[in-house]
Amino acid sequence: MKLFRVLPLALAMLAGAAQAELLKDPQWQAWLDAGKSADLARAAQARAKAQPDDDQAAIALALAAIDDNDAARLEASIPALQACADKRPQAACSYALGRVYGQQAMTASVFKMPGLAARTKEQFVKAVEQDPALFEARSGLTQFYLMAPGFAGGSAAKARELAAEVQPRQPEQAKLLRALVAMNDKDWAGAERELASVRPGDDRTVARELRGEWSRLGFEFMEQKSLPKARGIFEALQRDYPAHAAGPYGLGRVLTEAGQPDEAVKALERARALEGAERLPIDHRLGQALIAKGDKVAARAALERFVQNKRANPRNLEEAKKLLAGLA
Repeated sequence: MKLFRVLPLALAMLAGAAQAELLKDPQWQAWLDAGKSADLARAAQARAKAQPDDDQAAIALALAAIDDNDAARLEASIPALQACADKRPQAACSYALGRVYGQQAMTASVFKMPGLAARTKEQFVKAVEQDPALFEARSGLTQFYLMAPGFAGGSAAKARELAAEVQPRQPEQAKLLRALVAMNDKDWAGAERELASVRPGDDRTVARELRGEWSRLGFEFMEQKSLPKARGIFEALQRDYPAHAAGPYGLGRVLTEAGQPDEAVKALERARALEGAERLPIDHRLGQALIAKGDKVAARAALERFVQNKRANPRNLEEAKKLLAGLA
């Protein structure tokens, strides 16, 4: 039974993978990137009502449901995605369907979880076969192979194969995949070299994936108490992606850990106003920084906002509730 407890963590990490640029409407993609799932869902619902077989609407509704982790909407998104994947085969639909199954597996029972994991892998494999150049699908499958235990289809060797296959035609993307493999091997220096060598140019998908992998590496260094290295990464993210919350959010985490709560609060407050903030547990971490600062009133307000957040990760939610209880 212990093995079955590994899979939800793997799929949870996958759910936070780089967002795919699968939406042809620039406004829809902008809403997805910014975490504005309510706006995206409204627009997609309107189109689906007028055009029931519109595949872009099906994909958008699924990705919005994933963002909100809404179980009913996740289940409701499956028929349209399945119809697209089966009758009008498209890699984007297979990829989105794999993401839905992966999200469902996160909260499934130990009996249903392996089946959902198998469906996740099946759809990612299908998406890569349908469009070998669709990096989002290749990245998703790579992360599945790296994070899922062997009994659920995980395979580090297959992850390396996916990176090698894409090298001739998409070398920058191959570097990102090799960085994922290196992090899985705990080769932090190797991952850092790969990421530092990536040149995204005007490829927004590569830029988003690069931002996400740098952020992950920053938190790995933070876990190892290598705070100067982590701080350097998040300061660089703040500089290179000034409109996105990842940099100041990570920096705020590091500053709290380093015993600089005043500066941490400033960084986290900055992060709250930026793109992608809705996907991050900012108010939870802001509450921690405010407690360290000694401002219990503001800390309580931040933590109360967080526990009302329907997107809150269960682990963060549990920690935030404990902090609130301590302020009572």
